[in-house]
Amino acid sequence: MLRRRTFLGSSLAAPALAACATAPAPAVHQPLPHDPHSHARPGEARVTHVSLDLAADFDRKALSGTATLSIEARAGAREIVLDSDGLIVKSARTNLGDTTFEFGSRDEQLGQALTIAIGPGVTALTIAYETRPGAGALQWLEPAQTASGQRFLFSQGQAILTRTWIPTQDSPGIRQTYDARIVVPEGLKAVMSAEMLTPDGEAAEGGRAFRFRMDNPIPPYLIAIAIGDLVYRGVGPRTGVYAEPSVIERAAYECADMERMLRAAEAMYGRYRWGRYDVLVLPPSFPYGGMENPRLTFLTPTFLAGDRSLVSLIAHELAHSWSGNLVTNALWADSWLNEGFTSYIEGRIVEALYGGENAAMQFALAWADIQKAIAAGPPDDTRLHLTGERSADDGVSAIVYDKGALFLRTMERELGRTRLDAYLRSYFDRHAFQPMTTQWFLEDVRARVVRGGPALEASLQLDTWAYEPGLPSNAVEPRAEAFERVAAHAAGFNAGGPASAIPWASWGTFERQRFLQTLPRELQAARLAELESALGLNGTGNAEVLFDWLSLAIANRAEASMPAVTDFLTWQGRGKFVRPLYRALMEQGEWGQAHARRIYAMARQGYHPIVQTAVDGIVTAA
Repeated sequence: MLRRRTFLGSSLAAPALAACATAPAPAVHQPLPHDPHSHARPGEARVTHVSLDLAADFDRKALSGTATLSIEARAGAREIVLDSDGLIVKSARTNLGDTTFEFGSRDEQLGQALTIAIGPGVTALTIAYETRPGAGALQWLEPAQTASGQRFLFSQGQAILTRTWIPTQDSPGIRQTYDARIVVPEGLKAVMSAEMLTPDGEAAEGGRAFRFRMDNPIPPYLIAIAIGDLVYRGVGPRTGVYAEPSVIERAAYECADMERMLRAAEAMYGRYRWGRYDVLVLPPSFPYGGMENPRLTFLTPTFLAGDRSLVSLIAHELAHSWSGNLVTNALWADSWLNEGFTSYIEGRIVEALYGGENAAMQFALAWADIQKAIAAGPPDDTRLHLTGERSADDGVSAIVYDKGALFLRTMERELGRTRLDAYLRSYFDRHAFQPMTTQWFLEDVRARVVRGGPALEASLQLDTWAYEPGLPSNAVEPRAEAFERVAAHAAGFNAGGPASAIPWASWGTFERQRFLQTLPRELQAARLAELESALGLNGTGNAEVLFDWLSLAIANRAEASMPAVTDFLTWQGRGKFVRPLYRALMEQGEWGQAHARRIYAMARQGYHPIVQTAVDGIVTAA
């Protein structure tokens, strides 16, 4: 992602930004801001490249081997500080010989600082280590938890979990290239967020070795690995799908538009700089909708609706190839720079491929989510730039994703689409493979767009969007004509009309979601049963629609829908669905709490540690 940084005095170079607000000026360099979620001190010594040589031991649930780190150090530096959490370090050696290392005390959130002695002439460190079975980034699946009946491993490094499987400086502002040699048991295949150098692997002691290379510097949370019984299907010249054999045909069908999406994004924001864009459909325990690992997006199987109705998820993850992977938040407090930009670009891709009304419906759903987040508060949680002491994952999605996207749509309305597109394309070109902060972004907008114009400064309300809670006065609620028709049918049903009158079969995902989300939270049992019978809601294969239906069913203590709730919570572990449903159950008193504890006892083992930690807090709260 980032061009390799060089030292300027005692700090690393940061994005080139205009020096004044009235006109573009010669580039200036700023030091990386302090990252409160990392022990690293990159101003003294920093990692520039990671070379992994690891073997996967499924019996011990451990990766073991070496990480060789290329480093740049300030003259006189005597140590380099890395991030680690639970790693078992056996030895450390520099390019000049053996050295000493020391772990700091463990912080519950940050893990431990790993400090290694260096000196003049040290340019590389080789650390022999292994991971622990409970490493937070790694989920080791047993054969019964996979579609193919084979063991499976996948990583999830965002936000600060890469330190649980790689000893490096785990901060999004510290870009690193990497290469890897991964030895896996015979019959399994390794894939990574990098160029695959050995598609069929090489003979190695203990199985087969797969080699990878990532020449673009990326933030460490994007170093990703998966190992399993995987096959591949190409869907375009630069695009394709990995999945387990029994899933691959469904996955390839759903992903058929990826090449079109890629071309649409390039037309707006410049060439795709990562070579290939492939995706990996993971087993159901994957905790997110998708993870934008460069060259190989990880996807949840919950998007496999059978009718390509949920492919906006792919558009979102692809958009990260520009916003997030190419230009990345330097701090997690500014994660809206990744997700808000990406959600905006997702909408533009959806509009280009599937029409403006589809995009408008998506925006309208997002507006409703923003309103809920603002109403729920507290106000500090509704700022784009987060303040105060927070965990690296502490951001409300409706704010980080949807308010951030609404900010850019507001800029589009004020500037005009042509002007905003030209600016964004320039932004991605000028800051490619570099970190970004909210402050730097606003300085860039003022230097290259506002140019000292008081009227435009006032109309954009840049600081209000970025730093104040809620929504500024120039935020405009999006309008979707299709939702006006949905509202009429919802009103008819609420007035006592038959469920059979709802034109469910002619609606798409967004219209179905809107209908379910706007129904009263309290419905008579007979009306709820009529709705389910007429529309077949308990058995829908669309996970987004099913989630909205089950949320409504739980709110009304619909016992007839509890088998569907149980099935949904036990077959998949996507946090977006799992956390709210357990929370909804726990809010229903003894009835719901009994169901929540019963289901969680069956499902917990199949969830990723990220989801386990969250649901542990929900289910044990009462």
